[in-house]
Amino acid sequence: MIRTFYKRFRFLGLLAIPMIGKAQMPHDAIYMPKKTACIALSYGSSSWNNYWENTLKRENLNIGTHTTTNAMLMVAGGITNRLNLIVGLPYVQTKASAGNLMGQSGVQDLSVWLKYKLAEARGLSLHVAGGVSTPVTDYVPDFMPMSIGLQCRTATGRVTLHYLHKSGIYFTGHGSYTYRSNIRVDRDAYQADGRVFNTNAVRVPNATDAAARLGFLSKGQKIQVEGFVEQFSCVDGDNIRRNDMPFPTNNMRMVSVGGYAKFQPKRLGINARFAHVTSGLNVGQSTSFMVGLLWIVGPKAPKGN
Repeated sequence: MIRTFYKRFRFLGLLAIPMIGKAQMPHDAIYMPKKTACIALSYGSSSWNNYWENTLKRENLNIGTHTTTNAMLMVAGGITNRLNLIVGLPYVQTKASAGNLMGQSGVQDLSVWLKYKLAEARGLSLHVAGGVSTPVTDYVPDFMPMSIGLQCRTATGRVTLHYLHKSGIYFTGHGSYTYRSNIRVDRDAYQADGRVFNTNAVRVPNATDAAARLGFLSKGQKIQVEGFVEQFSCVDGDNIRRNDMPFPTNNMRMVSVGGYAKFQPKRLGINARFAHVTSGLNVGQSTSFMVGLLWIVGPKAPKGN
């Protein structure tokens, strides 16, 4: 079923980019049956007024409270009962409560995922997923924290292990690696990692993410609730310089905790997500929420391990 998915954008704990709600996720063990689809429309918001400049936690009165809102359209469809296609496209808007930085808005990145159930036995299942994304508009990536994205193309591989007890209690863990392409910025030179680069080509650090989820899924999947811990890390990168703006080369890391709930008695349903960043490096300490509407199209109900 449609679930929250953020990790790619960006999913990604960046100063500018929220945890965006997406569809029945590459990190879960729920599948749409063959010839069945779930269409989701979600709205989310993420706000912070404190951030980590390197390891220093501080506020910036020239920004005040930074808020990112987004609307997401996502479709998850069953190619087979074990193979799902997931496509999503968000519209993102940023704003600050103080200062003169202008907020940005626009359609962000198109993402496409394939998720496959590799094996299952006695309630335990192994899943693999692969996804790519690409910007669909010419938004500005180096006006952080007001940018709506990083303008890079990505490719992600993910492995998920899931255990479902007959009581409906489940545990899910996943890990993934994301390759991110270089980008080009509207300047002739920039400073990063203590050096000056006389080019407009910028290397965006690759990233890893991992999560653990403990929840309950009722028979027929009408009700689902879970709590989670999520971690995101760039594999390298530099730090925000003192009293400077963030930049796409920054090494961004965060740990967040939160919860998710879904209620879908029949073909129409609703879901919601809440998350809070507890620790980080070069990111905002954001609190985010998402609410969504779900609609199943097709002859069958979704499949869960």
